[in-house]
Amino acid sequence: MPEPPLPLSPEEAEAAGERCNQLLSELGQVVLGQDDMLEQMLVTLVAGGHALIEGVPGTAKTLAIRGLARSLHAEFGRIQFTPDLMPTDVTGVNMLDEMQRAFVFQPGPIFADLLLADEINRAPAKTQAALLEAMEERQVTVDGRSHKLPAAFSVFASQNPVEYEGTYPLPEAQLDRFLLKIRVDYPAEEAEVAILDRHAMGFDAADPETFGLSASLGREGLLALRRDARRVRLDPELRRYVVALVRRTRQDPSLALGASPRASVALSRAAQARALVQGRDFVVPEDVKAMAIPVLRHRVMLTAEAEVEGVTADARVAAVVESVEAPR
Repeated sequence: MPEPPLPLSPEEAEAAGERCNQLLSELGQVVLGQDDMLEQMLVTLVAGGHALIEGVPGTAKTLAIRGLARSLHAEFGRIQFTPDLMPTDVTGVNMLDEMQRAFVFQPGPIFADLLLADEINRAPAKTQAALLEAMEERQVTVDGRSHKLPAAFSVFASQNPVEYEGTYPLPEAQLDRFLLKIRVDYPAEEAEVAILDRHAMGFDAADPETFGLSASLGREGLLALRRDARRVRLDPELRRYVVALVRRTRQDPSLALGASPRASVALSRAAQARALVQGRDFVVPEDVKAMAIPVLRHRVMLTAEAEVEGVTADARVAAVVESVEAPR
């Protein structure tokens, strides 16, 4: 068995939290009125996971990812998912090089540090499946040969919650690869006024030079945060609490499908990342509770009766959290 990582010291955690808070503060001046989305996106990155972002167009999803990529000095990739998109349009393809008289691999847009899979549910299942290996193993296989993706690789996929015509539901196996499902709502009225004020002063969402970001983690800084997150202390009673929450979803009569053991791993990783972002070297029950809905909402399935009655997955997960006593 591999040895557990050395515990993180309070000083190391505090320093990591300061870097994260500085980045969140600056991103909050670029993406106004979406603080919860920004924190959950950073938790996703620090945990080394991927996120499915659900929100109507125009709520700064792409802007937030561009801002994160710029703060990392990372390569930003974007794929617009459409019904005619092929798997090779995502992963890349072997092309015949006449000069070398051999097939040469031409990487697809998936070879980026931060990838935006825009409107992922507009592509058929076989194209969505092109992301499965990449998200799980950080590599793609083309014609029997594997190609490694960048170490910082993370997928942020978006989907529109309102427009369903011409869309394909994401398979359960695909959904389970996303660490978090982040819901994005409209910003508050004052934030919308501030957005117009910023544009009047020259801000342009299409021009990263106008973002005004000076906080920089860098790729190596992000990878260091990921290593630190795995060193955040998660006490045995909190591990049991995580498992109890996940198992309770399988007993809820409103849920036809409860969360799997992979959800327990995801919830513990997200709680560790949140603790680090907040500058702590240990997880508290509030970390688990805060991450429960974004981690579990896409891993459970409502019964047909519950859907007819207007019950939501968020409401059922919240009820599960309320029903399980947290350790003191």
